[in-house]
Formats: sequence, C-alpha cells, structure tokens
Amino acid sequence: MTTQEFTGTPNFTIHTQTVSESCPSNIALIKYWGKYADQIPANPSISYTLNHCKTNTSIEFLAYEPFSVQTFLAGNEEVKFAEKIEKYFRNIEQYLPWILQGKYIIRTENTFPHSSGIASSASGFGAIAKCLMSLDTLFTDKSSDEESLRKASFLARLGSGSACRSLYNGLVVWGETDEVTGSSDLFAVPYPDTEIHEVFKNFNDWVLLIHEGQKSVSSTVGHGLMKTNPYAERRFQEARENFVPMKEILKNGDLEQFIKLVEHEALTLHAMMMMSDPAFILMKTGTLEVINKIWDFRKETGLPLFFTLDAGANIHLLFPDNNSEDEIKKFIETELLQHTQKNGVVKDVMRF
Repeated sequence: MTTQEFTGTPNFTIHTQTVSESCPSNIALIKYWGKYADQIPANPSISYTLNHCKTNTSIEFLAYEPFSVQTFLAGNEEVKFAEKIEKYFRNIEQYLPWILQGKYIIRTENTFPHSSGIASSASGFGAIAKCLMSLDTLFTDKSSDEESLRKASFLARLGSGSACRSLYNGLVVWGETDEVTGSSDLFAVPYPDTEIHEVFKNFNDWVLLIHEGQKSVSSTVGHGLMKTNPYAERRFQEARENFVPMKEILKNGDLEQFIKLVEHEALTLHAMMMMSDPAFILMKTGTLEVINKIWDFRKETGLPLFFTLDAGANIHLLFPDNNSEDEIKKFIETELLQHTQKNGVVKDVMRF
C-alpha cells in the first residue's frame, strides 16, 4: 500500500462535533532507533501493546472557525503542545482535507505518570489519530473498520513513529520485513495470532520508576544522532536479522531464547546512545543495579524474570502470568523497588 492510497477525498461536509478515544502505550521488543524522512523507520520493530497504561483524549471540533488548536493535559493548558499539534495537523492535511476548517479543543490525560518510561507520545498520538478518524468517518464516505484503523496507524506514525504500533492489540510489527506478511514502513500490522505460542500471550510488565525527571537527551535528538553513528548501518541490519529467530521463538515458545533476544535488544539500544557523537547515557546507577540483580535472581532460581528498556532509565520488568508469578513479585517488591524513586512502580499486563 502506498502513501497516495491514504489521501483523503476532496468532497466533505463538516459540522461541529466532539469525539473521544482511548489508546494504550506499547513497549518494543525489537527496537526502532533511527529513522528517515517522513517518519520512515530505519529498521522493522515489534512491540507488545499494554492494557492499562493509556491516553484518554477528547477532541471538540468547532466547524468553520479559524484554524487553531488548544490543548489541555490533565486539565492544564499546554501551549507548546498545541503548537506541535497545529504543525502536525497542517502536515496531514493532504490525507484529511477538512482538518484545517475549524478550531480544536483537545483534552487529554494519561492513566500513568509522565516521564515514567512508558511511551506517552505513542499512546497520545495514537489517541489523537483515532479521534481524527472518528471525525473523518462523520464528514466523508465511511471506510471499512480495517481501512480506518490502518489509516489511523498511518496518521499516528506521522506524529510519533512508535504510535502506529499502539493502534493494535497484542504483538505488533512496524517496518517492512520478509518475515511478516503485509508489514510496511507506512503503518503497523498485528503479528499473526496463529503464529504466537500461548506462553507469550499473558505477560506482566511492571515498570520500575528509576528516574522520573526529564531525559537529558530527547528521543527525537537520539534518533537524529543515528545519522552519524558509525555503527548505525550494522545495527539496522541486526534488527532486520533478529526477526528471523524472533519468528521461530514466538512460534515454538522458547522462553529462554526470547529472554536472551529481548534483553540483547534493550542493551543494544543503549549501546547505540553511548556510541553516538556526542555520546549520551540515559541509564542511571539504579538501572544497572536492577539489571545485575535480575541476572543474579534468574541464575539462582531459574525463574523467567527479565527486562527491556525504552529510551530512558526506567526498566520494564517482564515475566509470564503463571505459577512462578508470586515468587517473582515478592523479589521485585523486596529487592528491586529500593532502587526506584519513592518506591515507584507502574503495573501493567500484556494480554490478548
């Protein structure tokens, strides 16, 4: 499918309307880090969509008023975010021709803390894209649910790359790869449910809040630094290659190899940051202490507690929802929470 196929119809009738949508966040297993123009990923990625960590958004569209955007985050007006959304709306006018024909009042709130290592840009732009498609179906010829969802994923990508993955439940792929039929750089696709072993369908994701402040280097800047990173091309190739074992692992339920690959991907993401120019480190002392404790715990008990990292210091603790759950939770609460700020932890599940 090409970009042109998402271009909107020039014939539309608009009217004042309010719509509301919700969109969860996601956490990548094979990481996307580095991109080309128009939010095209340098390599394919695969993620789990969370269940509880969501962004809830309402958009009030006031038809035929001068184009402008007001945004409110948890009740507080955010002028800089409004400027960002105005720019985004102008950028996607070719796909939604009615979008500049009115005023917007956007109210949004997250069910999880800001700067917590949970991708609020993914859930945020995902929710906005879903709202826009709800308006689009009211103003233009209605498309099928599948087409509407795919276009929402396409639009979300143009706001925040990883947001395109949040439009689907379960395991989701973004970026063209021979290993997943229908995969695309333009939008995300759900990973085939029939190709996923039962062991991977019920997972806990507890996010330890090691550092709750702003990151020293934003993800946008970090992606940009991959353009001059001497190891970038090898990293992109490795990510493509990792889809081959990942596909087999997901099918046969090899949890040990899954753990190895997911942790390797997380550490590789941060290795790329350390090898950028200028180099930067987003992990904190607590991050490394927790990682070492996880490795020691797994070696001593054989229990499947493992981690992944986003572009920050906070740690996603992953473990299956099974008989070993109680012992793992006890270890987290007694040994790992002490490395967080204010015993901070966000508890979620990946279930489908």
